[in-house]
Amino acid sequence: MLRDTLEMNIKRLIDFLEYSKNFIIRKNPLKAMANSIVDSLKEFLTMKKKLKMAQYRLNYHRHQFQKMEQLIAENNQHSFLKGSNLNETR
Repeated sequence: MLRDTLEMNIKRLIDFLEYSKNFIIRKNPLKAMANSIVDSLKEFLTMKKKLKMAQYRLNYHRHQFQKMEQLIAENNQHSFLKGSNLNETR
């Protein structure tokens, strides 16, 4: 009886170890962790470049917005911002 119990527990332990081995082979948590670390490093090292690109886009859109405001101000008859353009309807 003791021998049967011991054999059963050893068999369960061996089955558990086989399942664990197959899981590690299938999922490979060490490789996933290494890939995650590499991706984080790439993201960290390219942060400055991404920041510069975002600043460039922001400045470009700000410039476009200012040009659009200037065109609206020049073509608006009721605006005091039109500068030297004369109101010809007077």
